[in-house]
Amino acid sequence: MSTLFWKILRLSPVVLGASLFFSGSAYAQESASEQTVGNSTEVTVESSTPLPQTPVIVSRTIAPQKVSDPTVASGTDQAAIPESTVEASTQLPEITQTQLSISPLTPTDPSVNLNGADSTLAQQVPASDNTTAESGEVLQQIQQYQENNGSADSIDQVTNVTQLSDVRPTDWAYEALRSLVERYGCIAGYPDGTFRGNRAMTRYEFAAGLNACLQQIERIVQGGGENFVTRQDLETLQRLVDEFRSELTALGTRVDQLEGRVAFLEDHQFSTTTKLRGEVIFAISDLFGDQAAGRRAFPGDRDYARDETVFQDRVRLTFDTSFTGKDLLRTRLQAGNVTEFGPLRSSTPAAPGTNITREGRFGFATDNGNNIEIDRLFYRFPLGNFGQAYLLANGVPFEDIVDVVNPGLDSSGTGALSRFGRFSPIYRIGRQGTGAALTLGGGKRPLRFDAVYTSDEGNNPDEGAGLFDGNYSALAQLSFKPFEAFKIAATYVNSYTGSGIGLNHGTGSIASNVQVPGRPVVGNSYGLEASFAFSPQLILSGWGAYTAARVIGVGDADVWTYGGTLSINDFGKKGSSLGFVVGMEPKLTGTSSAALASRIGGLQAIDVGRRSDRDTSLHLEGFYRFRLSPNILITPGVIWLTAPGHDSRNDDIFIGTLRTTFTF
Repeated sequence: MSTLFWKILRLSPVVLGASLFFSGSAYAQESASEQTVGNSTEVTVESSTPLPQTPVIVSRTIAPQKVSDPTVASGTDQAAIPESTVEASTQLPEITQTQLSISPLTPTDPSVNLNGADSTLAQQVPASDNTTAESGEVLQQIQQYQENNGSADSIDQVTNVTQLSDVRPTDWAYEALRSLVERYGCIAGYPDGTFRGNRAMTRYEFAAGLNACLQQIERIVQGGGENFVTRQDLETLQRLVDEFRSELTALGTRVDQLEGRVAFLEDHQFSTTTKLRGEVIFAISDLFGDQAAGRRAFPGDRDYARDETVFQDRVRLTFDTSFTGKDLLRTRLQAGNVTEFGPLRSSTPAAPGTNITREGRFGFATDNGNNIEIDRLFYRFPLGNFGQAYLLANGVPFEDIVDVVNPGLDSSGTGALSRFGRFSPIYRIGRQGTGAALTLGGGKRPLRFDAVYTSDEGNNPDEGAGLFDGNYSALAQLSFKPFEAFKIAATYVNSYTGSGIGLNHGTGSIASNVQVPGRPVVGNSYGLEASFAFSPQLILSGWGAYTAARVIGVGDADVWTYGGTLSINDFGKKGSSLGFVVGMEPKLTGTSSAALASRIGGLQAIDVGRRSDRDTSLHLEGFYRFRLSPNILITPGVIWLTAPGHDSRNDDIFIGTLRTTFTF
């Protein structure tokens, strides 16, 4: 172990320096808000002057209008119209106006009766200004307006201290606008047609509502409909316009800016139907340990130190296309050069320090020499309100369709570092890629059922291959989510792999793959997965799985695995998380005959005559996912394998990595 400690001691200043550098950079460069540019139906625009919580508006100027006929209601007795009815010379206030529809302003207290507002217009303006805030509140509001406006030009619109105060339900202006809304139906966006005024609004929200009333009254005056407008209401409108003139003007300015930005995005958008997403991973990694036990099949130098520090990458570009707004055509391009460390390889011929185990592999591992390839291709469409159907064209695994019940850690780019830590190995069994899938339920429903059939030879017309006569893997899973914090799932996988492939789960000991040269393998796998969120910041998940494997014409074998994860979200910094993984990667626990055991790759190399893996290895993993910015995550972590390959004669293996993930 002296070599191990010397390597760790030699590497520690570098790790410490890197951690201090990235942590300092994160706090010195607090990120701006995240921008996402999608297709024409998913455009997020950042403005230096944020809009109030109202929809997009289009500015225009309203000239003074005259009412040609005071008896505007057909079939209405003229004598019944009040003396204050608008005369022909009455004019609407001239202002810069905007057209918009108002989003619902949800009251803070839903228990308040929103339909019982007094319809009598409040005409009396209080003698004293009741909107002046306390000094501390004013300072807070000044800071809020500075943050919201985002520029010195915007703050120039504020002309007095009272403009910094919210409009409260007790203010005369608030009650006046609510009365106008209910009398003239100014805001039609609410299902019950009421104003729903019960909470303080910002002055910009209030101005948006006032603007809607100005438009409605203008339409009434111009249309000569059944309704009529009283002089008192026009006088009240004039007072409201005078007090909120700066906010009304600002609405038009903001709309002009927003229209310009939207026009630019529409001219430069990637596609009207397709959204492009990208992910790039940089990883600096190394493997530490002393050496593996000498074996008869692999004599020679078994020193782990033959592995060197590496800098590797993986790049993904995902094109998500929708033709109806509810369907999805996904095309993903991938390139990478994440080559596995020697002890974690299973390929032959063997070289010194290789072929020890399949444990500890990275979850983001892929190696195609950084050549671009289509790594995912499928089409998903809804089945009414009951579920979804999938057509799987290329490279689609179970994890892209079913819920693997390990929230926050299942992503290869931002989740757990290891392949094992992402989810149960049961989801990897068999050869997957081409086929079909069906999902029923889910969403707000407590039950969900998934069925998937997939093959990696669906495009091969040769005998013994094809979609139904070659390698395949079929999954059925029933998930139950009685409440938001808890989910449990039961999974069954039936698989068939041809000559010499084995179960193909790609984790655990080499023997647990049950790979026998020249023989196909049938697997029946049963799994149970569960997750419980004690709070949004603390999530515990786990799984267990058993596989009954049959090597055709030779015998049967049993494989077991279990694992658990803990995720602590918003740890140290919002958006960052601390994660832990512990468990036993797949282990061969028994075979039906010595003849079968002697032919299973990896098992005969341990001890001649043994019919199972010798010992039990534990996978221990810890990592910290640090959110440097909305688009950059830095994840340092360590994977510790005790008794690698389920053989205590092998020295422990430590794998350290610093993964940086860029998303756009």
